[in-house]
Amino acid sequence: MGQTSNVLNPENGLPPRARDYTEETRPLLNGSRSRPDHGSDVIDLSGIDNPHNPMNMPAWRKWCCACVLGAMTFAGTFSSSVFNAAIPVTAREFNVSPETMSLATSLFVFGFAVGPVLMGPASELLGRKIPFFLGYLAFILLQIPVALGQDAQSVLAFRFLSGVASAASPAIVGGYLADFLAPIERGVAVAVFAATTLIGPEIGAVMGAVLVQSHLGWRWTAWTSLILGAVFSLFGFFILPETYLPVLEQRHAQRLRRENKQWALHSKMDESSVSFKDFASPTATTLESNADYLHKAYPISYVQQRGFSLIAGTLPLLAICVGIMLGAFYASNYTFTTLRAKANENGKLEPEDRLPPMIVGAALLVIGLFSFAWASSPSINAWPQIMSGIPIGFGVQA
Repeated sequence: MGQTSNVLNPENGLPPRARDYTEETRPLLNGSRSRPDHGSDVIDLSGIDNPHNPMNMPAWRKWCCACVLGAMTFAGTFSSSVFNAAIPVTAREFNVSPETMSLATSLFVFGFAVGPVLMGPASELLGRKIPFFLGYLAFILLQIPVALGQDAQSVLAFRFLSGVASAASPAIVGGYLADFLAPIERGVAVAVFAATTLIGPEIGAVMGAVLVQSHLGWRWTAWTSLILGAVFSLFGFFILPETYLPVLEQRHAQRLRRENKQWALHSKMDESSVSFKDFASPTATTLESNADYLHKAYPISYVQQRGFSLIAGTLPLLAICVGIMLGAFYASNYTFTTLRAKANENGKLEPEDRLPPMIVGAALLVIGLFSFAWASSPSINAWPQIMSGIPIGFGVQA
């Protein structure tokens, strides 16, 4: 039998053995990803015909899972900026400065950066689903004290905790997708996931302005986050399975030991003592700022300087959403054309093969930011500044 490609079989275009992909998602146990032959006592579910291997899920279910993960992430990032419009209102209500209440957004984003330090290692030890939904449940419940808050201190504290809990999405979704999608499919899914992650804050800022200006008031910024999170998580709980193969093998071995009384059966994960300290490190922390500076700059430029209303001053953020969607389409098209061709030609993909879209995106991001600043004078028509959001969104996405 010929050697199997790491990405696609050049001869028939079919995916290789599931083992080739599932090896990517295993933790660094004892400093190696290899799976030595320990005999029949070691449970191995990575076979291409094994129904327990997430790589063997039908395509329709894989994309349902990817869409649900994107929707759940959207709810978390939506909440990061939905409070922006409530800053002046809450500052007056709680008799504090607007700068103090602006921490409600900053602390949420800071919590979004701190949370992966906890969530990431948990997903390698307990599997994807348990820490993901525990964190998401905490995010939903923490909206209640924000909505009912009677002072600035409680609102700020629970906004920070909400950010920590919502970090389950950026910390775990990438691993979730890698568990059941091949590299080519994964590139498209990650582009969609990134788009939902980046569009969430823009939509949140617009919706926050609408809610604050309506009869509902600022407290509904939290209730709306709760409703979105509850609806998406309800779908996700029933659609998303556990997909982390080492944990699935460990659970399968436990079940077989109970049913068959074969006490020697075990998984690769059972052979090593793994704890959180093996995974948690300062270098594992990724700052998820979600371009928070844009959500501060847009109201200043359009509301304070140009005299737009609160709602109209957030609508230019929709241009960024357009750019993000164009960037997602560009990245997906690049994956399905150029990357697929390279995979068929070389039998594998190098990390550097994904750099060209990033180079294009970096250039457009600089152009967009320069255009936004250059056209920001109130004496200049607003449309050039609004349209600068398209290359900004494209650059952030790509």
